[in-house]
Amino acid sequence: MKKNNLLFKNESTFIALGFGSGLANFAPGTFGTLIAIPLFYFSQLLPQYYDYFFVITLFFIGIYVSNQTCLIMKIKDPSCIVIDEIVAFLALLIYLQPHAVELFYSFLLFRFFDITKLGPIKRFETLPGGIGIMADDVVAGICAFIVQCGIWTYFNQQLLVTI
Repeated sequence: MKKNNLLFKNESTFIALGFGSGLANFAPGTFGTLIAIPLFYFSQLLPQYYDYFFVITLFFIGIYVSNQTCLIMKIKDPSCIVIDEIVAFLALLIYLQPHAVELFYSFLLFRFFDITKLGPIKRFETLPGGIGIMADDVVAGICAFIVQCGIWTYFNQQLLVTI
């Protein structure tokens, strides 16, 4: 089945393809990741505890819609499925609550870990179906979080030393 015909096949494929962002000819995961930014700003309108419920719900929806889309496409983990990038980056943003510059660095770090699949990330990708599709990106988000916290801690300590 052609990817363009897939977008409006059903609700699952529409969501799994990141509302169409996964159909980008170049770097669909990057375009999918960008979808998380307006969702993050939307989530800021909600009380804080709803943010976590929102992203956890999207994670489980992502597992389901990824499974459904893989079955339709008959491919294990097609690059056009970007709900995993959306949810993982959204979780990272909700947890970090970054400002514009920090958001940019979060984006770069997340994409780095998602693309390179360093360390444990690759192992999570081997899990079956939608859980594998979603889990490796969540672990990439955790890696980005750890590195970003390390960077922030280092620069805050350097700032205190200079004061």
